[in-house]
Amino acid sequence: MIKFFQWIYTIYSVLFFYVLMLIFGLFILIPLMISPKGDKISFFFIRLWASSWSFASGIRYEVHGLEHIDRSKPYIYIFNHRSFIDAPMIPMSIPQEVRAIGKKELSKIPVFGTVIGRLVAWVDRSDAESRRISLEKLVKFLNQGSSIVVAPEGTRNDTNEPLLPFQKGAFRLSIETGIPILPMAVIGADRIMKRGSLLLSPGKVKVYFSSPITPPPLSDEAVNDFAEKCRNRLEAMIVAHE
Repeated sequence: MIKFFQWIYTIYSVLFFYVLMLIFGLFILIPLMISPKGDKISFFFIRLWASSWSFASGIRYEVHGLEHIDRSKPYIYIFNHRSFIDAPMIPMSIPQEVRAIGKKELSKIPVFGTVIGRLVAWVDRSDAESRRISLEKLVKFLNQGSSIVVAPEGTRNDTNEPLLPFQKGAFRLSIETGIPILPMAVIGADRIMKRGSLLLSPGKVKVYFSSPITPPPLSDEAVNDFAEKCRNRLEAMIVAHE
């Protein structure tokens, strides 16, 4: 019986998600099509979509560590990816207009892929050329003064470990551009959508921001060492708050 009601809740949440995207989609797209600076207007409607959907679905957010963020500076945010609930969590938690890297498969989702495509560098992680192009797009975002969001594990973590091994692209990008890494630990998202399940549950997502980590000078070992340092910081944050 509980499973039945959870299915009803999930169907309702998914349908409401799409209804809101249809309502707000043009208000998100048009400002970005007119000018890159239109992202402030677009993010107003993205947050309105995310907050409306979350409220109606019984999902709450608790954010800690905002004092570590200087809104006038760009960052490369890294986070632990454990749930598809990350999509509304990002605009609800980060107080900046950000860009992200996303799986190419998500670009094929009707409406969602079109609307979010202006803010995301889609990547096919099995294709080296696709990875190169997505990194070039991220560099362009950073050069425009925008912060970016990356899940350095590369895929959703469905294990019992706090983190999967990190891919190195975000850390190489940080070293080459001099833009700091800002870790954010996401706690509780995997309880809203449990591992291996498509069903949703109401609940609370807690997000903790760390102080930014300044990249080292470029050297032969810099990327690996920097990635390990950032991974250790994020893992310690997850373990401390779970």
